[in-house]
Amino acid sequence: MSIWEAVRVALFGISSNKMRSGLTCLGIIIGVGAVIAMVAMGQGASADVQERVKGYGANLLTVWPGQAVTGRLHGGVGSEDSLKLEDAEAIAEQCPSIKAVTPTSRSGGQIKYGNKNTNTSVEGYSPDFSVVRSHWVESGRMFNEGEDRANRKVAVLGKTTAETLFGDEDPLGKRIQIKKARFDVIGVLEGKDSTGWSDPNDTIIVPINTLLRRIESKDYVDRIYAAAVSEDQIEQARAEIEKLLRKRHRIHGRADDDFNVRTQTEMLDMLGGTTKTFASLLAGIAAVSLLVGGIGIMNIMLVSVTERTREIGIRKAVGASRRDILLQFLVESIVLSVIGGLMGIAVGIVGARMLLQFAGWRVIVTSGSVLLAFFFAAAVGVFFGLYPAQKAAAMDPIEALRYE
Repeated sequence: MSIWEAVRVALFGISSNKMRSGLTCLGIIIGVGAVIAMVAMGQGASADVQERVKGYGANLLTVWPGQAVTGRLHGGVGSEDSLKLEDAEAIAEQCPSIKAVTPTSRSGGQIKYGNKNTNTSVEGYSPDFSVVRSHWVESGRMFNEGEDRANRKVAVLGKTTAETLFGDEDPLGKRIQIKKARFDVIGVLEGKDSTGWSDPNDTIIVPINTLLRRIESKDYVDRIYAAAVSEDQIEQARAEIEKLLRKRHRIHGRADDDFNVRTQTEMLDMLGGTTKTFASLLAGIAAVSLLVGGIGIMNIMLVSVTERTREIGIRKAVGASRRDILLQFLVESIVLSVIGGLMGIAVGIVGARMLLQFAGWRVIVTSGSVLLAFFFAAAVGVFFGLYPAQKAAAMDPIEALRYE
């Protein structure tokens, strides 16, 4: 029996039991569709995160408190109060490869304006915030050095926060209440793309000295951002920061640092590893549906072998070889998987577009993920169809003809 003849016989057998064949394909359809949609969601999340990190500048360095821990996205272990405002000032003054520095600390709580209120983050920065973070003021202005040193209660709103509190009203010159203090709104930041996990526009920026002394009452900062003169000088800038902070923190010899410096490249690598793990986990969960579909195929093929026992006996009696019988049932199993795989591809692509349309999640459907899901479905057909096919091929023709 040729391959094409086996395919023709398989299609005839499938079409003669349409309902059963459709239900058998359903597991493969769901499995392939879920794999494609989940991988697309994972790749979209990965691309979003990487674009956001790159949006802050390739020449950005971040100084975190605590000892470095490999694979951690933020900070390290140890003291959380090892970084001071004076450290940031020293970096700006004594590191020639650094063009701008801003320390930062974070608070939060209820923000009020009139009868409107919202809960959002309040972040303290130096006036160099826009230069370092590549996040510019769209209307109004950024606070200046004098306002920062004088602990002035002035605020720059993120675009989302401004819209929540003021709607269509111009927020410039208005007063908002942050915790128990009243702040004058002097600017609104331009909109920035969100990753879907956090909104960089839902924030309020205040002078770092104001946040530390009037809102949080603490003498350390959460981290320090520094912008190198150029991307080529990133490693030199890191070395200068590490040398300076070790000296300032009186760390000698082989003693561990109480801080760690991360570059954007390292952040991208760590975030990329995290999102890949996330995407693989989603794809693995979805692949379970394919295995369930494969078990369904094996179950139906075993039923089919039992139902067609006399047919197998007649075919063997008129000269069909063991190979012919094996090929007939194996091809039928593969055809079921391929049909389910093709329909699953359509379901997966439509599902990914629905996630984009209704949930607003970024999704990326690649040809690689489609081909992987399809060939995995075909492999499921081979693997789970082999045992029923071998069982059919091994039947004794005399016993098969006697079967009622």
